[in-house]
Amino acid sequence: MKVLVTGGTGLIGRALVNGMLADGYEVTVLTRQALESQGSLQFVRSLTDVPEGLDAVVNLAGAGLADRRWSAQYKHEIRDSRIALTRDLVDQLRSKGMPRVFLSGSAIGFYGADNNKVFTELDGAGTGFSARLCADWETEARRIESESTRLVLLRTGVVLDATGGAFPQMTQSFKFGVSSWMGQGSHWLSWIHIDDMVAAIRFCLENSGVRGAVNMTAPEPVTHRVFADAVSARRLTLLKLGMPALVMRLMLGEMADELLLTGQKVVPNALIAAGFTHSHPNIDSAVESLM
Repeated sequence: MKVLVTGGTGLIGRALVNGMLADGYEVTVLTRQALESQGSLQFVRSLTDVPEGLDAVVNLAGAGLADRRWSAQYKHEIRDSRIALTRDLVDQLRSKGMPRVFLSGSAIGFYGADNNKVFTELDGAGTGFSARLCADWETEARRIESESTRLVLLRTGVVLDATGGAFPQMTQSFKFGVSSWMGQGSHWLSWIHIDDMVAAIRFCLENSGVRGAVNMTAPEPVTHRVFADAVSARRLTLLKLGMPALVMRLMLGEMADELLLTGQKVVPNALIAAGFTHSHPNIDSAVESLM
């Protein structure tokens, strides 16, 4: 299978590409980095260099939401790196030949923040910057859907990986004997282990019955306090404390409220209904694996 991956040098992309190469896929990665192609792995730096005859596209590119404070300029960069790139990618594929399947990144931020509702793929978009971002991103991706091209929208939760992403940052204080959480810690964390994230992408890629929005989360979301307890059970803890919301807002501005002090309880109904089985369905299993 010939696959194009955007964002293939990121946390999820690297793990996905390595797995596909091991299984004999021909992979092209669109990246801004100057990397040397070798064997079945090709790197391109421009959409005009994307090869023809692709069987599938996995579109994961985008500037990191938590990489820096959300200035007006960075919010524009976040949107442009997702929405404009997806628009240009779809246009390029229309001129070079449509793939059989197009998997496009999105996020559970689509649903907005809510501490009471349980969100499934049937729920509509919420409010706020993240929700508008995801809704507009998905709108651009939907332009490629047709009878010949199956579209899957990957509404991804917090991906937990031992060496990168959120997990090392969320557990840094535990190295010093301090169990910590953000704000009151009662807001939801809808998460997924990196191994399940990669396996779920492959599942969506290879199963023709999967289409539309798919929540890429574990079946058992937890609050941030429960997550902290799961880590504490595996580390000597001398002190427990929450990072005050006021301090986080002063440090991080709008991003604190959108990403860190609020959340949503999201369940992966579409994956489960299609027959996908999580290797790490609960937070204790995930933390044990990562630590």
